[in-house]
Amino acid sequence: METLLGGLLAFGMAFAVVDACPKYCVCQNLSESLGTLCPSKGLLFVPPDIDRRTVELRLGGNFIIHIGRQDFANMTGLVDLTLSRNTISHIQPFSFLDLESLRSLHLDSNRLPSLGEDTLRGLVNLQHLIVNNNQLGGIADDAFEDFLLTLEDLDLSYNNLHGLPWDSVRRMVNLHQLSLDHNLLDHIAEGTFTDLQKLARLDLTSNRLQKLPPDPIFARSQASLLTATPFAPPLSFSFGGNPLHCNCELLWLRRLERDDDLETCGSPGGLKGRYFWHIREEEFVCEPPLITQHTHKLLVLEGQAATLKCKAIGDPSPLIHWVAPDDRLVGNSSRTAVYDNGTLDILITTSQDSGAFTCIAANAAGEATATVEVSIVQLPHLSNSTSRMAPPKSRLSDITGSSKTSRGGGGSGGGEPPKSAPERAVLVSDVTTTSALVKWSVSKSAPRVKMYQLQYNCSDDEVLIYRWYLTMSLLITALPILSVQCLFISISCRGGTWTLF
Repeated sequence: METLLGGLLAFGMAFAVVDACPKYCVCQNLSESLGTLCPSKGLLFVPPDIDRRTVELRLGGNFIIHIGRQDFANMTGLVDLTLSRNTISHIQPFSFLDLESLRSLHLDSNRLPSLGEDTLRGLVNLQHLIVNNNQLGGIADDAFEDFLLTLEDLDLSYNNLHGLPWDSVRRMVNLHQLSLDHNLLDHIAEGTFTDLQKLARLDLTSNRLQKLPPDPIFARSQASLLTATPFAPPLSFSFGGNPLHCNCELLWLRRLERDDDLETCGSPGGLKGRYFWHIREEEFVCEPPLITQHTHKLLVLEGQAATLKCKAIGDPSPLIHWVAPDDRLVGNSSRTAVYDNGTLDILITTSQDSGAFTCIAANAAGEATATVEVSIVQLPHLSNSTSRMAPPKSRLSDITGSSKTSRGGGGSGGGEPPKSAPERAVLVSDVTTTSALVKWSVSKSAPRVKMYQLQYNCSDDEVLIYRWYLTMSLLITALPILSVQCLFISISCRGGTWTLF
């Protein structure tokens, strides 16, 4: 009797599982492992009545377009999920958040345009991620963050990727296979593969790579390697179909002992189309830099912008650096901007910029230098701690002092009362971190003013004094009856930009 009751109970449980199976799907309950199989059933969306206890879910070969947050909610025991060969173009962020047990995710042959920061969030035990044959044009820097240490197989082949989050790839220390073939990659960050000691297969075929960064891992791809271990297996490495620039930077690769995989050179002209492994080592050469154009002399009014140019040729293309007159390497800051084409912009010049700037062009074959003489025409200005004028270095007027002049004799007579301290002619009020209200008096009998000078200190920058000059003749001519001029100035420490209201 007990045997009969047990059999009926087991039959009832099996019937309950079958009864909960989505329409058109096949559900299998083997060894306490529930599999839901719905391949090529013409599904337009993920069935909402999938048993949440499912361990294996196959939804490949359908017409699913969208993956939402409720599609796999509470499926904490799911281990294998197949979404291959659908038309998925959008995955809502956090759609896989509950899949903490998932080991394998197949998203190949869909229409995904990108992988966002939270697209794959929650897959903390993922080992196999297959996303080949999509339309991926970009991957967020943190897209792989949740499974960097567990991932063993990553397939991103046959997409439109120009770049990857190389910092994330560098930390995938358990990665065994990495497929990046048939993309648009033109650069691989140096050191990307240094810590990937378990990597056994790397496919970079058919990209736009002109060079590869040297790395000890590539030594494991040599045909004569006899020291392979489970912790450092032989590396199957493919990189044919790239427009390799065969100069001295690839000499390390040419020296590897490998079978001929029919890789060819894309440049320079003399080596184009020749088999990489058939070219002699002495033909992998570089050309030192040659500076072809640069600014020779520059005369700049203090406080104005200055542009220094320097162009160079060489093989490989030289990198250009600038050194200031005080032997300091110039970088991007709130006051300077250095561009890849060799141009240096000084947004606001100061007296410290006067002198010789040095342009240095460098590549793997050597370096070349050129000098640019910069002369700064200084204008009179107030010292930093007093309202008195510093001795002028030009004939331009500085009207920040009192505009009153004496009409009497030059000396101070004994009978004259002592003079009181003169009132400050310039008043600054309503000072904030970004603005100030500046007021000053102008007498009708004062001489015509050509220029006003405004000065402020910015503690966020290496140069504390900024100056700005404003031609006021039009303003004074248009408003001759005003006795007070007023400016409200909006100041930005970073960049030294000024806006007048």
